[in-house]
Amino acid sequence: MLSGRASVTLFGSGGRFRTETLGQGDVGYIPQGYGHSIENVGDTPLRILIGLNSGVYEEITLSQWMAGNPVDVPATNFNKPAATFRDFPIANAFIEGPGS
Repeated sequence: MLSGRASVTLFGSGGRFRTETLGQGDVGYIPQGYGHSIENVGDTPLRILIGLNSGVYEEITLSQWMAGNPVDVPATNFNKPAATFRDFPIANAFIEGPGS
């Protein structure tokens, strides 16, 4: 972390997740294949340096991931019944926030 404070959440299969708050000088590690989010929780701009184990950067949004998997995959990852996810979009969805 170069500056600011971030809340970093990782999630894996079986409903596993972990959230840590990182500040300037801290180092975090996100294992390949884990879903994650990074949120600025400080009063100043967040600046982070990200190193990847590959020369190719790839990104998938949560909505793309949800739409691209059968319902049993998010059910396993979030430890919820498959029926919870049956009515979710099956194509990439964009969710607008208030005032958008």
